[in-house]
Amino acid sequence: MRPPLLEVVGLVKAFGGAKRLFGKPQPAIRAVDDVSFRIMPGEVVGLVGESGSGKTTVGRTVLRLTDPTAGNIRFRGQDITRLDRTALRPFRRQMQIIFQDPYASLDPRMTVKNIVGEALDIHGIGDADSRQSRILALLERVGLGAAHLDRYPHEFSGGQRQRIVIARALAVEPDFIVADEPVSALDVSIQAQIVNLLAGLQRDLGLAMLFISHDLNVVEHISDRVVVMYLGRVMEEGPVDSIFAQPRHPYTEALLAAAPVPDPARARRKVVLTGDIPSPANPPSGCVFRTRCRYALPACADARPKLRARAGGGAVACIREDIL
Repeated sequence: MRPPLLEVVGLVKAFGGAKRLFGKPQPAIRAVDDVSFRIMPGEVVGLVGESGSGKTTVGRTVLRLTDPTAGNIRFRGQDITRLDRTALRPFRRQMQIIFQDPYASLDPRMTVKNIVGEALDIHGIGDADSRQSRILALLERVGLGAAHLDRYPHEFSGGQRQRIVIARALAVEPDFIVADEPVSALDVSIQAQIVNLLAGLQRDLGLAMLFISHDLNVVEHISDRVVVMYLGRVMEEGPVDSIFAQPRHPYTEALLAAAPVPDPARARRKVVLTGDIPSPANPPSGCVFRTRCRYALPACADARPKLRARAGGGAVACIREDIL
């Protein structure tokens, strides 16, 4: 069996908790709480969940854009959890990110040529002539061209800006990309183009990808496996076909039931979540989803459920085996 490209074990990221000079200490918020998963070379893992579930924090933490509170991050078998800035530099070339908002992630004072070529300069890749050729080839690969080299971000549409962001991420030939809600800030008419572009690039270049999204239809289209998060914890994970065909966790069931279906004749299972998402500063005891779960038992409050093997592959964090 091949070793994983990325392995995350027991990842925790907490914010706050600092002592104040006057008054009570600020409560710590565990945005990511004991999250584990692995990504194989060339594999796309979809990370899904409601807003506030900790998806983006996971993506930024595995790239070490923010430091983890606990846990381990291994890339190509090497632990990068505590590496300093200098030691991380070689890994930066292998791990890139596509940010959610193409309006905010591009420097408005830089031309497209400089934006895409910046990483080449930083990592010392090629000379001036080869960099120019490489930048042009990248732009053409994402659907742009030579006419766009000397333009600024404000001269482009949202979809074009996201193509520039994708070209920038590919410039240093990474092995792994975190795509953080890459289409959520775009018009619906453009979203399919960008998703198909990412799927084609992933297939042609053999990229591994952590694809973060709340759009389950997009995740089903592009992913090999799915990890479902709620309030910082993993509820369920497994192959995309198994998860979408037969969810084993009540939260996954509710997410899939809420996803729009383009066929009006197709029967749908109606699942309505009651109540509000609990505060991450004071999560429920036991299973954090129990306060909104229609299958909850008194025992759900006693202990945090561990991930156990589920039918069809993967794992599920639920004490009940008789509901789905």
